[in-house]
Amino acid sequence: MGMIDLLSRNPSLDPDALTAELAPTPRYQGVRFATYHPNAAYPSQEEARVATQTFLKGAQVRPGGFRLFRRAKPEGRGLYLDGGFGVGKTHLLASAWHEAPGRAALMSFQDLMYIIGALGMTRAVDAFRGHDLLLIDEFELDDPGNTHMANTFLGQLMPGGTSVIATSNTEPGALGQGRFNASDFQRQIQAIASRFETHRIDGPDYRQRGVRPEDVLTPAEFTAWEARQQGATLARLNHRDLSRHLLQVHPSRFTRLLQGVSAVAVTDLTPMPDQNVALRFVHFIDKLYDLGLHAAFTGTNLGGLFSDTYRHGAYAKKYSRCLSRLSELLKEARQEL
Repeated sequence: MGMIDLLSRNPSLDPDALTAELAPTPRYQGVRFATYHPNAAYPSQEEARVATQTFLKGAQVRPGGFRLFRRAKPEGRGLYLDGGFGVGKTHLLASAWHEAPGRAALMSFQDLMYIIGALGMTRAVDAFRGHDLLLIDEFELDDPGNTHMANTFLGQLMPGGTSVIATSNTEPGALGQGRFNASDFQRQIQAIASRFETHRIDGPDYRQRGVRPEDVLTPAEFTAWEARQQGATLARLNHRDLSRHLLQVHPSRFTRLLQGVSAVAVTDLTPMPDQNVALRFVHFIDKLYDLGLHAAFTGTNLGGLFSDTYRHGAYAKKYSRCLSRLSELLKEARQEL
């Protein structure tokens, strides 16, 4: 049967196209505040939903209050949602995009960095100057250069009336110690920190319920899964070949790389000792997950993909998020059998 050959694709992308469709990805197209199901054991989840809805309505969210969307536009304000993986932060951002009464854009922090890098700071600021609301998922504090760029970017937009809702992932180990990233966020964005209210979201990763991270598909499961996919829109490739190809494609083009694909099968997963290779794979999984594609994996158990040095280093959150999403993708694959 015919399949899509990802290795033959090397898509180009007009830098201006990066800002064209900053909306919820297919996985989050159907979510709304009403479909967010907070864990009753963690009241902060329901509080986060209320805080986000209140923010959108322009009600008081800090002493003195403000109106987010009114004719005489006030300076923009910010809401920062801080929590671990799988507590529904992206769900809340997508819900905010769907219900925002003004012009809104939703993007990951990494997407924002690609936009600034491709357009330059001045053009990037101009591209978003007419927006009422920016929704930035997975704000990263582990790279001082990127944090400085984000600080400069938001510092030029927010005084003109653009408000921001940002999320960030606190490392699971830090959660166990009762520590969150809010204080780090406030310190790193000193120029605009006073504009943000912070909200902490507790709770376990819902993706890990009943799924062990090391559960890649067995050969029999993989064969059964593949038989259920549409051959014309299936992309199947070896992990080593995928890794080599991803080094030739800029991460900002990964969405284009997956255009027209309904399912991706990555066989023979192997440990990734090179961090550049590992980070490209992480971003590829992020896009595959956000696009809501079917996916299957065989080979090395997920726990052996990334070295402990990486998983506890500067980009620990990226790797933890990737393993969480891989686990959910594998759970979804098994549900298809």
